[in-house]
Amino acid sequence: MDKLKAYILGFLLVILGIAAGITWYGGWRLLLQVILVLGFLGFTLILLFFTGLTLYAESWKYGVTLSVLTAISGYATYLSWVWRDLKIIVDIILFFIALLAFGIWYISEPDLSMGDRFKSAGSLEKAGKYKAAARKYEKGNNYQKAAEMYLKLGWMESAAWAYEKAEEYEKAAEIYEGLYEKEKDTYYLKEAHEYWKKAGNMERAAKALERYAEEEPWFWEDVAKLYEELGNEEKARGAWEKALEYYKGEAEEEGVFYEDVGNIAKKLGMEELARGAYRKFLEYCLKEAEEDPMWWKHVAEAYEYLGEKEKAEEARKKYGEYRQSITGNSRKPPHVQEKTD
Repeated sequence: MDKLKAYILGFLLVILGIAAGITWYGGWRLLLQVILVLGFLGFTLILLFFTGLTLYAESWKYGVTLSVLTAISGYATYLSWVWRDLKIIVDIILFFIALLAFGIWYISEPDLSMGDRFKSAGSLEKAGKYKAAARKYEKGNNYQKAAEMYLKLGWMESAAWAYEKAEEYEKAAEIYEGLYEKEKDTYYLKEAHEYWKKAGNMERAAKALERYAEEEPWFWEDVAKLYEELGNEEKARGAWEKALEYYKGEAEEEGVFYEDVGNIAKKLGMEELARGAYRKFLEYCLKEAEEDPMWWKHVAEAYEYLGEKEKAEEARKKYGEYRQSITGNSRKPPHVQEKTD
């Protein structure tokens, strides 16, 4: 048993002990009186706090309402203390229970007026109250009709959300593509791509991602892989070429990207470009290894790319020695054969 459970169990045992002592001293009536006094007193103090808070914020409507409820709870505390007019105490308890039930019911449909709460979704739709109708349709899990209401309101993202809940992913994707045309925000293309994937329409998913990559070029590699999955070699090669151009630009700023340049160039059959990129990646890794021995792992990989097996083996040994030093392993380090993802 952990400490928290032990503390909870100890607390419950203390409470039960106190309750048993009160019952032994004054019977069940005294125990009930203590429970009512403490319960109403705590509730009154909570209401008093929130009353003061709302009045301080100059929210007079809620402040007055809470003041009345505080007075009622305080009166119940007094009646419990003096133990008289028990029927009034019961009525006050029932009043607060009913008030709680009403509050839960009210906040379940916060956007609806009191009159609209008693109308059906269909009647609200006929009356042109599309927002209220949408909320009613949502509550009834009729998300397709809810989406139709949102479309009439012009709330496109809400409509897309409702279509997603209705598992009509194609319609959600079309809405996001339309939002991109209107807003020119690439976020919508990314969402369209995801929904086309959910719909199983990988061609449309690839086209949406391709448009996304035109503005966010680090996604060209994902576009290429997606077209490869679709068996569209021409589109895949075009995307790989654009990914190559992107990584070439990035590599000029940060040498670690020469590995990506080499990998893509090799994939495209550009052996000379690939070898040059791997050589630059090696230079970058050797420089980094001077400061951080962890980079010997990547040095080994670079030598592997270049076909220099002996140097790759030496780099692996250095990486193995580094791993041994940080793990405190006294065994002779094995040859390191780890690869990056």
